Amino acid sequence: MSVLLQLVKGEKSYGDQLLLDDAEVTLYENVKVGFVGRNGAGKSTLLRVLLGDEELDSGEVIRNPNLNVGYLRQHDPFHEGESALDFLMRDSNQPDWKCGAVAGQFELKGAYLEGPITALSGGWQTRVKLAALLLHEPNLLLLDEPTNFLDLRTQILLEHFLRGFNQACLIVSHDRSFLGQTCTHTLDLTRGKLTMYPGQIEEFLQYQEERREHDVRINAAIETKQKQLKRFIDKNRANASTASQAKSKSKQLDRLQTLDIEADEAIAHIRCPIVEPRKGPAVRCEEVAIGYPNHQVASEINLEIEHGERAAIVGDNGQGKTTLLRSFVDSLEPLAGKVKWGFGCNVGLYAQHAYTSLPENQTVLEYLTYEAKPGTTTQEILAAAGSMLFRGGHTKKKISVLSGGERARLCMAGLLLGTYNILILDEPGNHLDVETIESLTDALLNYEGTVIFTSHDRHFMQRLASSVIEVRDGRVRNYGGDYESYVYAVNKEIDEGERERNTKSKSAPEQMPMVEAKKTQQDWKEERKLQKEISKLEKTIARLDDQKKELSEKLANTPDPGEALDIHNELTSVQASLTQAEDRWCELQDF
Repeated sequence: MSVLLQLVKGEKSYGDQLLLDDAEVTLYENVKVGFVGRNGAGKSTLLRVLLGDEELDSGEVIRNPNLNVGYLRQHDPFHEGESALDFLMRDSNQPDWKCGAVAGQFELKGAYLEGPITALSGGWQTRVKLAALLLHEPNLLLLDEPTNFLDLRTQILLEHFLRGFNQACLIVSHDRSFLGQTCTHTLDLTRGKLTMYPGQIEEFLQYQEERREHDVRINAAIETKQKQLKRFIDKNRANASTASQAKSKSKQLDRLQTLDIEADEAIAHIRCPIVEPRKGPAVRCEEVAIGYPNHQVASEINLEIEHGERAAIVGDNGQGKTTLLRSFVDSLEPLAGKVKWGFGCNVGLYAQHAYTSLPENQTVLEYLTYEAKPGTTTQEILAAAGSMLFRGGHTKKKISVLSGGERARLCMAGLLLGTYNILILDEPGNHLDVETIESLTDALLNYEGTVIFTSHDRHFMQRLASSVIEVRDGRVRNYGGDYESYVYAVNKEIDEGERERNTKSKSAPEQMPMVEAKKTQQDWKEERKLQKEISKLEKTIARLDDQKKELSEKLANTPDPGEALDIHNELTSVQASLTQAEDRWCELQDF
């Protein structure tokens, strides 16, 4: 198995923070690696180092000469007014037929492929970027939080793509379900050290926990032994007959060192408001229509959520999940009908982008003091801040210097300092690391109030949801099954769509007799012959396309008129052969 990329003795610091400390890792061809670590540990920095966008303080990155890296860009590389097909052709220099075939893997067709790309949602634009990656034929994909803001359907399509991608991947993600579905190895970055585990994320987390428990037991045994040695030394060092033994024991004591346990890293301990459990309907929608003055998103909504439920709002991006949540809290007035809350409901909202509008000049402590219910003591506020990892001097930090993850935790801490018995959470897990999401899940499972939430994190949804509400095609309904059933149904839809697409590409002519005879051996031979010709044509088209580019470049840089004419004639011949091959390829697709 060939080595694609190797980091040797990598050192990297920002100010006083050591991100990489003698870090080493080797990435092999065809191996898919999930990359995990706490927020701020340095995962994105390492990706930039591997891409060559940042330099190491010391150490070396060794790249295979045949390495071709594909990186999922977070910015939008699109031009004004261009379609997805235009972008794919421009970005990859591939012909339209090939771009269209690859785009089809991500359900990009019709208006999604040929309409303006800027009209597509973020999830659909991510599909376009993924199709572009594939067209460059990389042998190593680097993906930094690829599932952020992607709906379930797009996540599953991405999983299908990655499982069928027979090259190497390094994927940074906090989504345990996604990593479990796509990666066979797990890379962890903790305290500057890289550890490669030859197993999936769940196995790694279990191994990590077992190792911590083992280290705790070892430390307990070492501390017991240290106490015994200290007692012996204190008792015998003043006695001439036993002083030499005490000296020997003292050397033995110096050699005994406890292990540095990674679990000692700060972990969020989230506490939800303590509320009285209630019974009956928490909220009821009667013939509600939601949306905006010039755009109705959904109508005829008749819905009831009981006190104590943990209701997950599901659906593709753009269907109206956030619009529904906003309509619940009067952030958006319903277009028709009524949203009725039960008596004594106190509603708290965590909005998807709330952390971007925090008061920049306030400190952490000032913000939490303002958000806390009247009568909350400073000690209680500090405890809440500490539970979200704002301890000591961190409470005096200005909001302006906080990272995205720190701001998200601060918003959550402010919400949980209230007395809300209804929590509405729009994407609460975005910008939180695995450990903080787990702590939030545990807290919400113990919360005696009502939770109405949406999230793209399947592990979070699966653990938390007690009921599922689907927003789809202008309707909102209680989904009959649990969240696992919903994921299964979406997977099935995608599988059937893929089977249909594969069947179309390999099917016989549409003009079929009413009763189709069983395929004979000759039929199978003809089909295999057809597939071979298609495969051969694709290679020919790729070769001629490369020749065309090379000749065009030579023609542009040739000053000699005679030589330019020869190149022009050769280019004309190659173009004719290319057109003929593309026409034949299109003709065979109809069989």
